[in-house]
Amino acid sequence: MTENKETLIAEWFRKAQHDLETAQLLYKNEGYTEIIAFHIQQALEKYLKGYLIANGCKLRKIHDLEDLLSAAIEFDPTFADFLNVCRKATKYYMDSRYPIGGVEDYTCEEIKQTLDVAIRLVSKIKKISRAG
Repeated sequence: MTENKETLIAEWFRKAQHDLETAQLLYKNEGYTEIIAFHIQQALEKYLKGYLIANGCKLRKIHDLEDLLSAAIEFDPTFADFLNVCRKATKYYMDSRYPIGGVEDYTCEEIKQTLDVAIRLVSKIKKISRAG
């Protein structure tokens, strides 16, 4: 892997980690659930994009996590375990970015559950990326 590619991947992961830590901090401090949900989606999007770039894919300017995860599944079929969280997080992105009938207010339980699964997906990406 070239130095430029490694730097690019590190930048994606660094920005993704900032989003993940922001989501965790907001959750801990009982922040607005729709903002926490947005940061969960952003973290997953950036980690998946970094992972795909690490595996030779071109950057795709999309926000659909199911689509990004499908590409990741081509490299590791066990990513399929995270399909539901990616579907949910993509909905979070759409709900938080576009005014479709008011502000969505997710329950703390739903956000905690999604955050926990997102952290597991991030851990998997980090582990695989270090090994590769």
